[in-house]
Amino acid sequence: MSEVELNKLIASLREQLRTMRFKIYSKEVKNNHQLRVLRKDIARILTILNQQ
Repeated sequence: MSEVELNKLIASLREQLRTMRFKIYSKEVKNNHQLRVLRKDIARILTILNQQ
């Protein structure tokens, strides 16, 4: 993937993370595991970007 595509993916994952946090704090969602998965996905993509 190109750097532009990875940056777009990070932006969408961060938006998902933000909405997931709101849902968890408002007790709409009880699946906290998805929050951890999103954070780790973002970290993996940032690692790839930093290696390039």
